[in-house]
Amino acid sequence: MLSWSCRLVALAALQPVLVHAAGSAAPAGPGLADFGQTLLALLLVLGLIVCAALFLRRFSLLPNAVGGRLRVISGVLVGGKERVVIVEVEDSWLVLGVTSQSVNLLHTLPRPADAPPPPVPAVPAFAEKLAQILKQRRERPGA
Repeated sequence: MLSWSCRLVALAALQPVLVHAAGSAAPAGPGLADFGQTLLALLLVLGLIVCAALFLRRFSLLPNAVGGRLRVISGVLVGGKERVVIVEVEDSWLVLGVTSQSVNLLHTLPRPADAPPPPVPAVPAFAEKLAQILKQRRERPGA
């Protein structure tokens, strides 16, 4: 024999089937309002992605190229579209004035001794990884 709680759970699970069999209308499928809500949510997510990309580009928060010889050290907005940027090129720092029309060299400095070292790539570059795989294949006997 089934206990009363098991009978209640089974009856609750069968209730939509019993109601439908009794002649009531079938539950309606997704309507136009559901489609509109889904479309609105999709557009909202796509808009957030575009806004985040514009924000990262505007404030130079994108990661720099790993292993490159050029690195932006610092930058500050001095006007609506004007910036002063310090760029490291090998062992010297360039102070640049950047506008929407031009980039001007303002000053050249030697790299300070207390400057942070360039970032070491956590992941090897693609060329290094490919060379390592090819070397392993050549060293493998029977390959």
